[in-house]
Amino acid sequence: MGSLIRSGLGWGGSLTGVLLFVALWEWGSLSYGSFLLPGPRDALSSIVGFADNGELWAAIWATTWRAMTGFAIAALAGVALGLIAGLSHTVGRALEPVSTVLLGMPPIAWIVLALLWFGSGSLAAIYTVVATTIPVAFAGAQIGARTLDQRLQEMGDVFRVPFAMRLWDFYLPHIVSYVFPALITALGVAWKVTVMAELFATEDGVGAGMAMARVSLDTAGAMAWIVVVVVLLLVAEHGFLRPLQKKMEPWRQVKGPAMPG
Repeated sequence: MGSLIRSGLGWGGSLTGVLLFVALWEWGSLSYGSFLLPGPRDALSSIVGFADNGELWAAIWATTWRAMTGFAIAALAGVALGLIAGLSHTVGRALEPVSTVLLGMPPIAWIVLALLWFGSGSLAAIYTVVATTIPVAFAGAQIGARTLDQRLQEMGDVFRVPFAMRLWDFYLPHIVSYVFPALITALGVAWKVTVMAELFATEDGVGAGMAMARVSLDTAGAMAWIVVVVVLLLVAEHGFLRPLQKKMEPWRQVKGPAMPG
């Protein structure tokens, strides 16, 4: 019962933030006019229209597939390389400049290169996502591996702790505490870069829908697609990454005193 109440309070706080944002959005629309800043009802009406003509679900699927595919590739490669770079000083010195260059490259530059190399299509969007998010995953994993507590390793040597137990109980919890915040940041970057790439490189997806809205001066439609992207990001983060983080970091779940009932 206590956990249910705490969960309800947490969702209540999040709902309050959402309602505050919607209220500010509505106020801005009333102040500046619906052409410059369409209100929430205008955006919702456009979303319903996109759903009725079948455009919405096709765009959601295309954008989600590109964003999550690029994110998965970047997460796996970035975490693996980051762990190696964190555990090996030589490899770290060699890869750090590369990571810095990749992190400093603006996404639009990657999109232009991807168009030149792969042409328009999904491959260009996925490549852009990988190139822009892999440095973020790399940095989180590298810091996590580099800051491992030497005293834990010495204790493992003294007590002859098996390597599997060291990995699961000593190393993994520490590394995960650095990796997941980096992955959450990378996920946000992946969605933004995917939409940006679709504006230039594809004929479907949320980004392509925004491009069509820009051409037709449909401000409400553009706001509707922005809302769709934000909702997709929240679903991916709170429906996938956050639950996975809770399972991987059970020690962070602080339990308060039990409530009666």
